[in-house]
Amino acid sequence: MAWLAEMDGGQEMRVGPAPYCCSTCDGGEATSRSLARHNRKTRSLSTSSASSSTEYRRTQSLHGPIPVTTFGPKACMLQNPHAVMHIQDPASQRLTWNKPPKSVLVIKKIRDASLLQPFKELCIFLTEVKNMIVYVEKKVLEDPAISDENFGAITKKFCVFREDLDDISNRVDFIICLGGDGTLLYASSLFQESVPPVMAFHLGSLGFLTPFKFDTYQSQVTQIIEGNAAIVLRSRLKVRVLKETWEKKARVDEKGLILTNGDVESSRKAMQYQVLNEVVVDRGPSSYLSNVDLFLDGHLITTVQGDGVIVSTPTGSTAYAVAAGASMIHPNVPAIMITPICPHSLSFRPIVVPAGVELKIMLSRDARNTAWVSFDGRKRQEICHGDSITITTSCFPLPSICFRDPVNDWFESLAECLHWNVRKKQNYLSSEDEEF
Repeated sequence: MAWLAEMDGGQEMRVGPAPYCCSTCDGGEATSRSLARHNRKTRSLSTSSASSSTEYRRTQSLHGPIPVTTFGPKACMLQNPHAVMHIQDPASQRLTWNKPPKSVLVIKKIRDASLLQPFKELCIFLTEVKNMIVYVEKKVLEDPAISDENFGAITKKFCVFREDLDDISNRVDFIICLGGDGTLLYASSLFQESVPPVMAFHLGSLGFLTPFKFDTYQSQVTQIIEGNAAIVLRSRLKVRVLKETWEKKARVDEKGLILTNGDVESSRKAMQYQVLNEVVVDRGPSSYLSNVDLFLDGHLITTVQGDGVIVSTPTGSTAYAVAAGASMIHPNVPAIMITPICPHSLSFRPIVVPAGVELKIMLSRDARNTAWVSFDGRKRQEICHGDSITITTSCFPLPSICFRDPVNDWFESLAECLHWNVRKKQNYLSSEDEEF
């Protein structure tokens, strides 16, 4: 089911290219649909429709405040027809449906007994009350603790799929996650292209990316189905791993026996991933420093010597990157973060580069050991000489449904989960105290 991010406000929208559109994805359909979008009042998930009219007062164009690209009387910026993305004002990002959603993917954290009852309640509500087609992973239903007489009849109505075997990319209208942040990361990995809107309930340990509480799930899910929600487009990284393998040449003799003459030939194997948080390149089990070369748009930027390097999205800036000393970046900022892990240099600081640049990581020629790479903590594999990792901004972001709005949700997560800027306040100093 197609979805759109709709702008808020009372003015007529100026038509432009679709958000996060590039030469590799078809934004024409989304653009043509946006022509028909007109002035819709926005509502908040946490307030009634009567009070929500004062919550979003700003009126912006389809892509928010566009920077001036003319400089003086004659100079201007050359327009790139193959631009990777367009920036939209966060306050105007609203979810809308072309047609009412009919199918939903429910993702539950595996082997967590505390989630069994919420999972059953949600599935019964979606199936019996909302008449939705519910998709559930096969390994979730294989849990012996989930089967009982009452729930067994409901499970027969589910559509079951298996990771890496069944393609559900064009069958699911939206996603509901039950668990922690890892559940949302897992949901992202299931969709290598367009991702349906994701509604994440906080039933895990941290919950930085899961803003919804399960206590009032019925009203909240109903509002999502009705298209009443704000969304934040969490950019992802498109990662391509090119591995070089060496095999001995073989020939067949007159008797049909396979012989080798000691010569070897190389072949290349390419793998591609969509990453929501970060790509981590580290030294693995070796006791030596990692030694990898970092290229930006084909130019060698630096050599990373230390425990490794983290390439993260703004969403991932509050994960491994912030623990390694990086800054925290709001998900709506179009950027890629490069953070060294324990660098053997006092001057090697984390940097932020524009979204859309192409980063390339390779093992240095004089590296003493190989490196290891993981993607959102999964698919960990070894990187040897001749292998390369290419990273750039993906054309397919993850649309995360907000509880209130992108700005308030993010700062509430900083306060609740990371206790950002929490300290004991100083006592009030009276005028009498100032004399001493």
